[in-house]
Amino acid sequence: MTEKPEEIRTERLLLRRVDAGDLQAVVAILSDPDTNRFNPVGPPSPAEAAEMLAQWQEHWARDGIGYWAVVLPENGEVIGFGGLRHHVVAEEAMLNLFYRFRPEHWGRGYAPEMARAAVDWADRAETGRAVVILTDLDNKPSQRVAEKLGFVNTGEIQQDDGPMLVWKRVT
Repeated sequence: MTEKPEEIRTERLLLRRVDAGDLQAVVAILSDPDTNRFNPVGPPSPAEAAEMLAQWQEHWARDGIGYWAVVLPENGEVIGFGGLRHHVVAEEAMLNLFYRFRPEHWGRGYAPEMARAAVDWADRAETGRAVVILTDLDNKPSQRVAEKLGFVNTGEIQQDDGPMLVWKRVT
């Protein structure tokens, strides 16, 4: 990859690499039952959320890509996490777009804003990998975000935690 962003600024957001200081926000956001409404395995325990943060940091160190802390620049509040990481779908190497936000920040357009920045970065970095979004079959809010970004549903796959829809960009 030609560009490994430490941070990206959008119109309203700061996207920065996750670090150990994000542990409290990771646990709060990922362990919230509302943010796991469409997660077939339910919310992670605090220890599992901490392990996820460690894995995200490993992705950055190993791959030069990963999930960002999504921050409101005006007050420094971490309102969510999201970005891209390497993933294999049907034996094809891709970049999976993920996000999770505090419920009080839903409906404000932050997910599509963060996702657009991530997709734009992937295009500039010329990763050679398609960007996909995997959603639970019933996760209509994430499916609307995928559609807003120009992704189309290309079918269903079986993952370890259940069936998922695969959304790919139409280019």
